[in-house]
Amino acid sequence: MRMQGRVCLVGAGPGDPDLLTVKALRRIAEAEALVYDRLVSPEILALRAPTARMVAVGKAPGCHTMSQSRINQTLIDLSRSGLRVVRLKGGDPFIFGRGSEEAAELRAAGIPVEVVPGITAAQGAAASSGVPLTHRGLATGVRYVTGHRQGDGRLDLDWQGLADPDTTLVLYMGMANIAEIAAALIAHGLDPEMPAMAVASATTPLERRRVSRLGRLAAEMASGPLSGPVLFIIGRVVAIRRTCPQDIRAWLKATSPASVAHA
Repeated sequence: MRMQGRVCLVGAGPGDPDLLTVKALRRIAEAEALVYDRLVSPEILALRAPTARMVAVGKAPGCHTMSQSRINQTLIDLSRSGLRVVRLKGGDPFIFGRGSEEAAELRAAGIPVEVVPGITAAQGAAASSGVPLTHRGLATGVRYVTGHRQGDGRLDLDWQGLADPDTTLVLYMGMANIAEIAAALIAHGLDPEMPAMAVASATTPLERRRVSRLGRLAAEMASGPLSGPVLFIIGRVVAIRRTCPQDIRAWLKATSPASVAHA
């Protein structure tokens, strides 16, 4: 009888296989069973061993291949059969990936769990587009927020806290609710002229971007939506993508004179 296996929650990154960590690559290659999400690219799946068992559990808006409870049980069953299991998730397992829920269920069942972090979509989109998530004099912090609620529930976000001009706001899964989100941020004091950007399929050959302003973003997305998973970055940092230091200082001086000394 085989000994009980283990489960490794692996972050597959934002899409580009070259952005996998060394440990993630190693765990994928040695996996005997691979339980993977919809957004994991074929190029990353091709890195598995030819004999690895493949279990697709991807979710799309309004279409779940497998419920979360079934995913949890699948991981438990595969591990108890003695297999080395990799639960492969896009981005990072603990950034809106429900990895912590799966880890809790596995540990409650007495199954060893390892977590291998991945580059999340926000970091990938920032790097590929040239938009820093923080920048001296422009953004003193960054917040990652989900723009979707389970069962399409009401978005009860901390709008007052999110409408902070000194913070870069990154919205995951916000395409369906971007009009509501933009209106709420403006209603709570964020400037409608705040730079904003939508990035689809970040770090992949299909990457597309749309740079706009918060007050116009929803209308522009409705008139020509981007295909693929879309991430929104809202904040002053969007205005300085791929610019030189002199341009940044000039923009700071024009928009926030008090910040010039810190630029």
